[in-house]
Amino acid sequence: MKELTTRERVKLIVEHKEADRCPIIDNPWPTAVERWEREGMPKGADFQDFFGMDKYCRWHICDNSPSYPQEVVEETEEYIIKKSKWGVTMKNWKHAGSTPEFIDFTITSRDAWEKAKARMTPSRDRIEWGYLKTNYKKNREAGAWMGLVNWFGFDVTHSWMVGTERVLMALVEDPEWMQDMFKTHLELNLSQIKLILDEGYKFDEVFWYDDMGYKYNQFFSLDMYRELLKPFHKQCIDFAHANGMKAHLHSCGDIMPFVPDLVGMGLDILNPLEVKAGMDPEKLKKEFGDKLTFMGGLNAMSYKIPQVMWDEMRHLIPMMKKNGGYIVATDHSIPDSVSLTQFQEFMRLAKELGKY
Repeated sequence: MKELTTRERVKLIVEHKEADRCPIIDNPWPTAVERWEREGMPKGADFQDFFGMDKYCRWHICDNSPSYPQEVVEETEEYIIKKSKWGVTMKNWKHAGSTPEFIDFTITSRDAWEKAKARMTPSRDRIEWGYLKTNYKKNREAGAWMGLVNWFGFDVTHSWMVGTERVLMALVEDPEWMQDMFKTHLELNLSQIKLILDEGYKFDEVFWYDDMGYKYNQFFSLDMYRELLKPFHKQCIDFAHANGMKAHLHSCGDIMPFVPDLVGMGLDILNPLEVKAGMDPEKLKKEFGDKLTFMGGLNAMSYKIPQVMWDEMRHLIPMMKKNGGYIVATDHSIPDSVSLTQFQEFMRLAKELGKY
């Protein structure tokens, strides 16, 4: 088979057909990119092009925040502390791979939420039209697989807006408040996505982050998921399908109990299959491989000993790629412990093992 574009390749794989090879899609920490540049990758180069990865573009161009004023609180050579448009004060390290440290929140009660909600009115100004017009055509012509980010659900609410402990308590004590936030975020973003589609832009998937698990467990029960969050996931999936797009969920942690419900709603792609948290790619492939496309499942911790990673790839990829439905990736981002030559070998082996 001739070499396909990424869009052609992913389309076949998601339809559970065989392509020329499995797509290879992953993201490095910024500190990994810094390391690769020190080790020979041209500064500012597109890592996807440099390593010959698949061209995957995830467009986070819709703003469904309360649009609070953003400001830098403190900045040093090592870190920056700033207030976000979600009203959250957070600390980010500049040269160390980590998630933000969330220091303070504006939305800490129902009353504070009502004030924030009043700021969340639909507007064309919430869409980055300039970026879209500048970059859309060249990525489409390059054969990229393109997804629109839909930012809603438990993850954005607890970590980026309200605070984890506060949200977990409210799921039990004030579930209507949580559902109002899920609904408001979702519907504001869908209204913006519809504006983009109405302008004639076409995308391949609707993508959303919603980390619902951690190591060997979930943040809430299956019953609570079904009652409070599942209806909004279904609304997102139905919207994607009604507009000719696939539905793609990123959910870290162990979400094994939720997968049958996700499949039942028609989810198309699930990542990252976090093995180190308790996800079982082989079991998932056996039970849902004809219905769901899996992305990930290679334990990023295995990078510490390269031979362990190579052995894991030789075991997992041939099994996961059968009858399509698999995109090669680790079970999280690429850490800065991975050298330039090591990732080049990962790519070589992934292409070799992923061939049909």
